[in-house]
Amino acid sequence: MVPAAGLGTRLFPATKEQPKEMLPIFSTLVNGGVSVKPLLQMVFEQLYDAGFREFCFVVGRGKRSIEDHFTPDHNSLVMLKSKGRGDQALDLDGFYTKIRTSTIIWVNQPEPKGFGHAVLMAQPFVQNEHCLVHAGDTYIISENARHLKLLMEMYDRLKADAAFLVQKMEDPRQYGVIEVEEIEKGVYGVLAAVEKPEKPLSKLAIMPIYVFRPVIFEELEKTAPGKGGEVQLTDAIQRLVDRGLKVCAFQLNSSEARLDIGSPETYWAALSLSYQHFCRRS
Repeated sequence: MVPAAGLGTRLFPATKEQPKEMLPIFSTLVNGGVSVKPLLQMVFEQLYDAGFREFCFVVGRGKRSIEDHFTPDHNSLVMLKSKGRGDQALDLDGFYTKIRTSTIIWVNQPEPKGFGHAVLMAQPFVQNEHCLVHAGDTYIISENARHLKLLMEMYDRLKADAAFLVQKMEDPRQYGVIEVEEIEKGVYGVLAAVEKPEKPLSKLAIMPIYVFRPVIFEELEKTAPGKGGEVQLTDAIQRLVDRGLKVCAFQLNSSEARLDIGSPETYWAALSLSYQHFCRRS
């Protein structure tokens, strides 16, 4: 499940007509050349390469360009080839092949009621299965999608009801923050979770990549609007903790970089980090 329904108001006017998830970051072509791709495409391709084949994108008003981008366009391939851009055509065709070999469902969030509400909108798609939730405006640079594979492994091994990624930050006040007990190195049991706290419980900030059992939907249905007047997923996670259910967190290591395009400052950092990682190696 990939929620991509936020308004992106901190990036206005750039995101007035263009969804923030479609903003470009640096990447590489299949032959190693330099490329720029929408961040959401990067997220999809990383999830696909990690083995996922069923996707639910939750989008809002004005996000039609996302569906258009994820619709194979033969004319674009012909145009690129005619202009001698065979490497770009090959890369785009690879993206379209991943789309064709996936099941993709589009769910509309009519009003921007928060990240938690966007997750709840996907319940008919998930039904009674566990699911991975990956925000559409965050990408983790990780060798062979290590973070996804280890998150899923930890979730299964610990028989968790919810598990997610965290990153240590000096000032995590703009994120969900957790209080923990360490289970093993880099793996924590979650004791409390608070969205954008004035006084953080720790320096461990929640990264918006999660695995849930269907019980999360029960709690989202009961979760009242919180910070910003929106339904916060972090608040529903706290409800799981309050019920005594098993909630775990897995810490990113120092070699993994988070690309976040939620604000002008973080978007600039995402451009810089993606250029350093993908382009200087090419």
